[in-house]
Amino acid sequence: MMLRAARAALCLVIPGELLLAVLLTSGVSIPSPVLVVSGVFVACVIALETVVVARLFLAARREGAGRREAVRLTYERLVPITARRLVGFEAAGMAALVRWLGRRRHGVPADAIALPYAGARAFTMGILVFAAIVELVGLELLLRALDAPAALRITVLVIDAYGVLIAFAMMAACSTRPHVVTGTEVRVRYGAFFDLWIPRERITAVRRDSRFDEKGLIGVDGDRLAVAVSSQTNLVLELDRPITAVRPLGGTVEVGTVRFFADHPAAALDALRTRPEPMTEAA
Repeated sequence: MMLRAARAALCLVIPGELLLAVLLTSGVSIPSPVLVVSGVFVACVIALETVVVARLFLAARREGAGRREAVRLTYERLVPITARRLVGFEAAGMAALVRWLGRRRHGVPADAIALPYAGARAFTMGILVFAAIVELVGLELLLRALDAPAALRITVLVIDAYGVLIAFAMMAACSTRPHVVTGTEVRVRYGAFFDLWIPRERITAVRRDSRFDEKGLIGVDGDRLAVAVSSQTNLVLELDRPITAVRPLGGTVEVGTVRFFADHPAAALDALRTRPEPMTEAA
């Protein structure tokens, strides 16, 4: 019960305090009773979170975990998996920007074959980034014309700029995290949102089958999984028995067929049907 209360309090206090900060920096007059109640509420939340964190940490230590492991377990037990994964997506996106600028890819060994898929959505993502930049500039001009307080304009500018950065991060994640084929596994991915490892001995059939009506980025229909790009898939993997796939927000599903998209399906089909030779060290 206390853990649920701590999670709910976090969900309430963080956006509430952000809203209050924006109002105060924008010059909006906040009644003193509201500030007092807000301060008391935050103090109570901090006390609650401290107690819950201490109890979770001590429980992990009693289970035999070391200090670092106990901290990790405390974080995982306190913060819902959905929130953890959303934070992880943003962190992975920022790391992808660095790799993108350095022309490096994530999780592609020297003896593996990369199957890119970002080309099909480059135009769409370009439009999205352009629209976000236009919105940023237009809103700034509008707020200036309305003579909005500088603090409010800066807050809105930061939020919009972060939105543009996230759009670039999504592009970078898809470019730097292609599908990967090795001698033992096939890795089907979608940016930082989805990552499925499939042992090659579990694959019974590989075929090319183009569809343009997939629903959502990661769609599931029975035991069939579709990892679509711009509503498209063009390759199908049939498995000997279902494997567990982790959906973007942490849910799991058992799938026996995997559909996904590659920019060059013919080359991808060849790579999937031919096992790459493992690299050997020179004598």
